[in-house]
Parts: sequence; C-alpha cells; structure tokens
Amino acid sequence: MPAGSQHAGARPQPASYPPRASYPAQAPSGPSLPPRAPASGPSPSPDWPAGPRGPVPPQPAPRPARRRRRRHRLRWVAAVLVLALVLVAARVGWLVHAINSGLGRVDALVSSPDTSDGETWLIVGSDARGAGSGTVQDETSGARADSVMVLNKAPNGQTSLISLPRDTYVTIPGYGGNKINASYSFGGAPLLVQTVQDLTGLTVDHYAEVGMGAVEQMVDAVGGVEVCLDYDVFDPDSGLVWDTSQGTCQRVDGTTALAYSRMRKSDPTGDIGRGLRQRAVISAVVSEAASFKTLTSFSRQDALVEAGTHALTVDDKTGTTDLAQMMMAFRSASSAGLTGAPPISSLDYRPGGIGSAVLLQDTTAPDFFAKVRSGELTTADLNQLATG
Repeated sequence: MPAGSQHAGARPQPASYPPRASYPAQAPSGPSLPPRAPASGPSPSPDWPAGPRGPVPPQPAPRPARRRRRRHRLRWVAAVLVLALVLVAARVGWLVHAINSGLGRVDALVSSPDTSDGETWLIVGSDARGAGSGTVQDETSGARADSVMVLNKAPNGQTSLISLPRDTYVTIPGYGGNKINASYSFGGAPLLVQTVQDLTGLTVDHYAEVGMGAVEQMVDAVGGVEVCLDYDVFDPDSGLVWDTSQGTCQRVDGTTALAYSRMRKSDPTGDIGRGLRQRAVISAVVSEAASFKTLTSFSRQDALVEAGTHALTVDDKTGTTDLAQMMMAFRSASSAGLTGAPPISSLDYRPGGIGSAVLLQDTTAPDFFAKVRSGELTTADLNQLATG
C-alpha cells in the first residue's frame, strides 16, 4: 500500500513518540518538616533491613506456646516435689523424735574383748504377769525373760537369728549352773548380756527388750498379723483357741497373737515351740511395720510408735538408726531361713535344784556359735535335737 494511503474503514493508528525522558523527582507538597532527631540507643547496624522509616532492628523469634507450657509444668512439678520432700523430712524428724523420747532405756551393755564378729543384737521378750494384771495367769509370776534371741550380722554380711530357749542350762557368772532366764532375774539385763556373751563368744553391741504384754497393741497397730499352727489348740493357761478348720495359717488380732506367743503347755515341744512362735509374732510385726501400707499410713505409724515405745526398752547407746538396722537384719535372717535354735542334747535335763532344763550339745554347740561368728552357718546346723 502506498505511503499515506489508508484502507477505507481502517482504525487510525496512534502516532509514534520518542522515548520518555527522565525527570527529577518533585519535592513533596506542603510545609517542610524538621529532620528527625536520632533515636537513643545503639546505632542501627548497616546489615539491618530498611523499612519505610529507616533501618529496622531484628526482632527475637517468638517462643512457641508449647515450650512455655512445658516449662510451666516442669516448674510446677519441681515445686510439688520440693514440698513433698519437706513434708517427708518433717514427718521423719517427728517420728525420730517421738521414738527417741518414748523409748525405755537401760544400762545393759558390759565390757568385753574387742572382736571382729560383726554386729550383734540381743533381743529379749520379757513378760510380767501378776494378780490383777488383766492377763491370763500361768504357774509363774513377775518379770522374766520368756524368750532370748541373738541376732548377728557377720563380717561377711550373713545374718542369723538364734533362739536360746529360756530354760537353756548355762553357767551364770557369780551364780553357777542355772537356766539362762535366771540370769535376768538375778541381775537384770547386764547379767543376761554377760551370760549370753560367755555362752556364744559374741560381743553384744545392742540390747532390745520387748514387753510381750504390749504385743496385743503392736499387732493391732499394724492391722493384724498372719501366724501358723498345724494342730488344734484349746489352752486355758494362755487363752489360745486354735481351730485348723479355719486354716493352719490365719490372720489374727492382737489378743490372739498374744495368746499364741504365750502358749506352752499345749505345745509338744514346750518352751522350744513357744520361742519359735514368739519369734514368728515379732517377725510378723516387723514385716508389717515395714510394709507399704504402714509406710503410707500416718495413723498406723502413730499407733505403732505409741505401742512400740511403750513396749521397747533399749540400751543407752541404741538409737533409731540402730533400730532400723535391727529390723532390716531381722527380716534378712527370716527371709534367708537362718533362724532357729542351737543343737540340743536334751529337753528334760535335770541337774537338781532347778527343775527341768534344756541342755545344749556340748560337742557341737561351740562349733555352731563359731559358724555364727564367721558367717558360715547353714540351715542344716539349726534345730538339731539329739535322739536316744
């Protein structure tokens, strides 16, 4: 198509313009403002990003809400634990004070040669019954050592609990041959301690005397104990009525436990059997005292401390820590099965003047106590009764 000519009806095209030239920026309209005073504080870093009003300092990243909640929970748990520890410490402190202030004390320990036989507790079950005491009477009255137990933890860690029948024939310093419980009647705890040391070769480090009359309150304080007997008993002297149709092992209250520990005449083994039952009752009370139910029950603890401190007399040097160790050793000996009597030659030894006594085997008893001292005792060494 020739230049300048257009097709009829065609839309006219705009004229071609040269490129737009750059113009200087215009000043903002309105009155001019004074320059902004520099903000106080550190000068902005040149690396900060620029904003509409100048450089903007970097902002800390927002803390996730979950992390804040977790830290709050941890602080709360820590506060609760600290409070619980304070309360436990206060409770333990109160128990220690109550026990130490309530225990009976006796000057029982006597001097002896230094030995390396570990640690030894002499545990005595004493019973006092007389007219008007409200207890069942037997042929004896007054205070006496109904049971004598030697608890030893040898240097190698072996723990044993040896029952010495109360009628065991021994030589009492200053009195000659007699039953071992006569030493308690003649000279109290110190003479009994000396007699036991002479018999066993062990040094008695701690003395604990349990009033068997308080067994009833102690058993009730821990909610009863389980004891076993495999024959029926109707014993008016002790008050024990035992019906095996209800089971050979039964959970009993304090009244029945006391009668169970006192019964002797209806036992075919006499004083030997009574000693075993008394040890069983004390062991059951110790186990219940260390049970979860007792450790988590303030009422049980209070009742046990009340009954125990009235029933327990210890030497001047024994404290709550020693009693706790005694309880652990008692449980250890019971669980290991190292509980029983030394070898016996006769259950009816009659030397004259003292009635029937229990005679230990003079040939094997010394070796028996040597094994106790060295921690080499076995269950086969226990409860040996000579025949013939």
